[in-house]
Amino acid sequence: MRRALAVLALALAVSVAAPAFAVQPDEIMADPAKEARARELSRELRCMVCQNQSIDDSEAPLARDLRILVRERIAAGDSDRQVIDFLVARYGEFVLLKPRFNPHTLLLWLVPPLVLVGGGVTLWRFGRRRPAASTAAATGAHLTPEEESRLAALMSEEAPGERRT
Repeated sequence: MRRALAVLALALAVSVAAPAFAVQPDEIMADPAKEARARELSRELRCMVCQNQSIDDSEAPLARDLRILVRERIAAGDSDRQVIDFLVARYGEFVLLKPRFNPHTLLLWLVPPLVLVGGGVTLWRFGRRRPAASTAAATGAHLTPEEESRLAALMSEEAPGERRT
């Protein structure tokens, strides 16, 4: 019982714990409002090394350099949009975890919904055809009278390997 409570307490502590960020203490800005802006921007930017992590979560040296660069731009008075535009101009659209909706990213944004709609239409069409075939098989409507009589005769015969006693 004690062990179960200890495991439960540990699981609860792990589940409510704040996520660990890779931001080092020497990177944190003195102004809490600016630090909050820097953290928010860092969550939107991709680590170029890890690729599926934000720079806020990554411990890669390049992610640290990007976090410092974001804080420098904020300290210089840039708006969030200016910081993002600066990094996109320097590293390309790939630096954004959520790419912008532009003509050259149109396929990236439109293909997933089109695939879902196409799959749904295909399933719907397949589902509409399927019941008609299964009801015909269940009612025996596709058998001719000759086939029905032959089937009945075969079913009434003794199965091979069975013996009469």
